[in-house]
Order: sequence, then C-alpha cells, then structure tokens
Amino acid sequence: MKTAVIAVLGGLLTLAGIALLVLPGPGFVLVAAGLAVLATRFSWAKKPLDYAKDKAQEGVEEVAKSPWRAGGAILAALVLVALGVLALMGVDLPFMNAFTAVVLILSGLFLVGTVVFARRQEKLEQARAHRPAGERGTAGAYRAAPHGN
Repeated sequence: MKTAVIAVLGGLLTLAGIALLVLPGPGFVLVAAGLAVLATRFSWAKKPLDYAKDKAQEGVEEVAKSPWRAGGAILAALVLVALGVLALMGVDLPFMNAFTAVVLILSGLFLVGTVVFARRQEKLEQARAHRPAGERGTAGAYRAAPHGN
C-alpha cells in the first residue's frame, strides 16, 4: 500500500512538473520533488533525480541573481493564482475546471515561495562574501583574514 501511495504521489508531482516545464511555474523543482519521492522506493528514479536537482538548482540560482527574473516569476505566479481564483469563483475560462484552478493556485504559491527563498539565499551569500575578514559573523564564527595581512 505504501509503495502504491509513493508511486502515485511521486508520479503526480513529476507529471505536474513536466507540465510546468512548458507552462509558467517551477517545473524542474516539481520534477525533482516527484523524483525524490519516487527514489525513496524505486532505485531507477535516483539517476534522473540527480539531473532534475541540478536543473532545479540552476533555475533557482538564475532567479536569485536577477531581480528582473525574480520580478517576472512573481508576476507569472500572481497571474496563475488570479486565474485559479477566478475559475473557482465561477468565471468561465477555457480549459479550466476546479482541479486545474487549484493546481494553478498551488503552482503560483509554490513559485512565490521558491523565488522568495532563492532571493533570500542570494542576499545571505552576498552578505557573507562582503563581510570584512576578521569580523564576527553569524553564530560566532570568524572569517579568516587573507594571507599577507
């Protein structure tokens, strides 16, 4: 029973991620999540999981480094959420039903979370990189001063 649940959940996440590769949304992130679920029970999922994780990380890093890409991703996420809400409110949209509306809303929220996380991580890394040597960092750690000082 547990294997069947993992297969269905991992398969749905992976398929949703594949769909989001061509639609606005965090495609490789969901593909990686689906394959990670599948890899807990199926050894064949481990190899494509490594590839999907690398692609997802590259995408997150690209969004993190570019405020324009982050803004575009947030805008796309808001459009997804708005379309989903409109469909749930009864507005007749083509190719929409309650299921696709919920998937759009969840995808939009997931995309916002991914962008916020990526931007926050980038800012933390920039702060660490610009901290002067020998100054106290977070958690009481000191950065080593470069040789020659």
